[in-house]
Amino acid sequence: MRKTKKVIITCAVTGSVHTPSMSPYLPITPDQITAEAVAAAEAGAAMIHFHVRDPETGKPTQDPKLFGQVLPRVKQQTSAILNVTTGGGLGMTMDERLAAAMWAKPEVASMNMGSMNFNVAGVAVKVPEWKFDWEQPYIEMTKDYIASNTFAQIERGMRELGEVGTRFEFECYDISHLYNLAYFVDKGIVKPPFFIQGVFGILGGVGADPENVLFMKSTAERLFGDDYLFSLLAAGRHQIPLTTFGALLGSSVRVGLEDSLYLGKHQLAKSNAEQVAKSRRILEELGIELATPDDARAMLETKGGDNVGF
Repeated sequence: MRKTKKVIITCAVTGSVHTPSMSPYLPITPDQITAEAVAAAEAGAAMIHFHVRDPETGKPTQDPKLFGQVLPRVKQQTSAILNVTTGGGLGMTMDERLAAAMWAKPEVASMNMGSMNFNVAGVAVKVPEWKFDWEQPYIEMTKDYIASNTFAQIERGMRELGEVGTRFEFECYDISHLYNLAYFVDKGIVKPPFFIQGVFGILGGVGADPENVLFMKSTAERLFGDDYLFSLLAAGRHQIPLTTFGALLGSSVRVGLEDSLYLGKHQLAKSNAEQVAKSRRILEELGIELATPDDARAMLETKGGDNVGF
């Protein structure tokens, strides 16, 4: 891993898996997502990861017009790196998934690095009442759902976004995804530094255990040497403990309501900024220095916030 004294905090503010019935604090409208992103940046997040939603129903969408109601406003109010999803929402086509990032031409976009079972159906039993008709079937269908990220799909996204200078948050849900990334590196399709986001705790991917963090990190060391930076996120209750463990190893971290709705045991987070502030406090008390947005740009060698499409 590249030697760095600073840790990047990324905040993923809304995502595409949690639904409005799961938390009253999940941002839905462009105004809410904008406010949450700005507050997260003010709390210490150097990078903000974006999804958007239909403001009437809260259903995930990749409509560039809705991203256009969020990204320019956040850019005006913060200096954070704005990172646009290409994962989109469950069941979207690749055309739909790429639409927002191709419009935005962001400094960074996410890139899922392999197809996988993606089962979040278990959370449905915890919801006493659904606000919208789409929510329950959307969640329960994941018992029979495969998130499609074929080599052709990945290559298309890398090439199309690479042409506009976008760098990637390579989301790796399992060890095999690191080898998938190495394949594209060997083909010369992506260039270092590689920002690898280890994703832990999704049913269908690698479990949220410290041993798995060590194994993923050591595998990345073998494959990429000092050409990568490692970050990690952990789903649900594992979020803060595992990201803290990773930071002690030199990893950057990702928090936010996309990954966990909670601040502590049985305690819903009232905002993304609460999670960022908690992570920041823990890391700083451990003597870990946080990267500013400009630090993060230098670490990731992005094209800069003035060279985006919004």
